[in-house]
Amino acid sequence: MPPLSTRTRLAVVSALTALGALACPGAATAAEPALNGGWAPFTRCPVDAPAMLAADGVDRTPQCVVSTSARGSVKLGRTTVVTGRTNLQFGVVQNADGTSSVVAPPSGALVADPATVPGGLLGLMCPSDIPVITGICRTLENSGLNRITATMESVGAPYAFDQTAGVLTDLPIVALPVRIHLENPLLGDKCYIGSAADPIVLRPRNLNYPEAGVGFFQGDGTPDEAGEMSRIDLTGATQNDGAFAVPGATGCGLDVGLINAAVNAKTGLPSASGNNSLTLVDTRTHLTGLNAPGTVVPDAGRILAENWHSAVR
Repeated sequence: MPPLSTRTRLAVVSALTALGALACPGAATAAEPALNGGWAPFTRCPVDAPAMLAADGVDRTPQCVVSTSARGSVKLGRTTVVTGRTNLQFGVVQNADGTSSVVAPPSGALVADPATVPGGLLGLMCPSDIPVITGICRTLENSGLNRITATMESVGAPYAFDQTAGVLTDLPIVALPVRIHLENPLLGDKCYIGSAADPIVLRPRNLNYPEAGVGFFQGDGTPDEAGEMSRIDLTGATQNDGAFAVPGATGCGLDVGLINAAVNAKTGLPSASGNNSLTLVDTRTHLTGLNAPGTVVPDAGRILAENWHSAVR
């Protein structure tokens, strides 16, 4: 990227200082319901989605899937960010021909904690030989104005779900289209890496075999070996994807072209497949559905939804 002019640098610093006074936390998200017993992990399963309700239990069988990880890391080009908790949830309609359809919750399949980008915004323009910028760098170093957070978000329903891959290694489990929201007062609220039209598509796979278990519970979640619901639990696997490509950042800052270029230069974007990686540590995956869906034809989807709602505390 060509060097910035003194006038442009001063404009950037002035905008940073002014916008810092307007910075405020993001809007709160709606609280998820607390569910009883065996239903507890499935707080966002889209049981009321038309495709789930229409599942009859013979040609189409409804299930709920959730996969969580407490920590991990993502490498985009030259930048590696340590990630916090991730929570992926969706519904699945298993078809009689062996295929499946994924149904995303209305709020999106993936919910992830924001992660802090190393170096922050001042890494884009500091150190500098311009005295006023040097002074700003010293003043704002380690302040909230320097901090950039990156939050991974869904930009479409997951697809290509392979239930068998979840218990094996080195096979893609699901395709997950996402974008990464970069947030800082100077970047504005529309700074993203990836988009609905050009997403980052993650295809995590197990690096080791998970520990597997099966449990049973009543429709309202109460544990019961003779219950009408079953749950598969897969725990302890590390998941990874090192094959995805990453597009350049868009929509960043007051001077969109300038800040986009700065973000892309810092992170090494766009970045081709092979230069990026996602790792999720100690994943915990749960899958639940009716024990004998064929006995409630054609109402399997409706009964699954009724059971989920009966478990809300």
